[in-house]
Amino acid sequence: MEFGTSRKFAVVDIRMKWDVHLKQEPSFCSAETNTIMQPATIKLFLVKGSPTGLRTAEISNWTGKAIAGPRSDLEDFLGRPELKTPGVYLLSGTDAESGEPVIYIGEAENVSKRLKQHAQNENKDYWIHTSAFVSKDDNLTKAHIKYIEGKLILQAHASKRVIVMNSASSGSSLSEADRAEMDVFIERMIQLLPVLGIHHFTTTSLNQGSSASNASKVQANKSQPILHCKVKGLTASGQRSEEGFTVFKGSRAVKTPVKSCPSSTIKYREKLFEKGVLILDEDNYLFSEDHEFSSPNSAATAVKGRSTNAMTSWITDDNKTLKDIEHPSD
Repeated sequence: MEFGTSRKFAVVDIRMKWDVHLKQEPSFCSAETNTIMQPATIKLFLVKGSPTGLRTAEISNWTGKAIAGPRSDLEDFLGRPELKTPGVYLLSGTDAESGEPVIYIGEAENVSKRLKQHAQNENKDYWIHTSAFVSKDDNLTKAHIKYIEGKLILQAHASKRVIVMNSASSGSSLSEADRAEMDVFIERMIQLLPVLGIHHFTTTSLNQGSSASNASKVQANKSQPILHCKVKGLTASGQRSEEGFTVFKGSRAVKTPVKSCPSSTIKYREKLFEKGVLILDEDNYLFSEDHEFSSPNSAATAVKGRSTNAMTSWITDDNKTLKDIEHPSD
């Protein structure tokens, strides 16, 4: 990274070297299409010098531009000249009751004007961060931004990682050529969003063949071993991933947690069931898809339905524990 010397602003160059080969390195992918992200150079401009304050972001050889910042910087955000053009915006925050991330996705021919209207809406008290995307060459039409909005809403719902305040959007009908162009635009947006602090549209792509049933045969990420957690004749398989620990589709978990199981784990399991990540299969739960937990411990606790030591609960095929692998000298 290279930072400018001014105290008022800074420019950050981030060269992102995400490998596009699934069998070599985990890569980000769209939650809806599993499109693998291509390597890219991202340029961040920190308008006030703060990495969490008002900032702009661009990807080399891309016509789009992102503007992001906290709601506390909204006045300066709305003053950006780029936002007086057509674009798509995301209002994000946290649900006060559940503590889960919340997002609202919208489009407008004048983003700044629309955001001013949202700022007067008391129903958006969850809103603490704003991200907006526009075109540097002003080639986004109303049809384009409605199409982008619709696709983003669908992907946010599909990710099951965030409460989406929008219902499903019909999007917009575009020609085949325009659809292809906007799909590339969306891919670049999704590539930028995690850099701006929005992780709800991406999943960690391991391997299309990765599942608990074939985990011992297919190693999704060669830099991380596949591990198994066993309880009452049930087995869950997974491995460390970029934001925690991913349990593979096809893994199993106990249906009924013990009485001493942490209440936070019970509530989390209930949410996974409500979202369809965990489905009832006879007398146990089945993971219907890969799911990333915040840590190996939260994953093992959810699988076993009780507090447990993740460092000894996760074991490889050759009986090495996670502790053996990560702390061999202990």
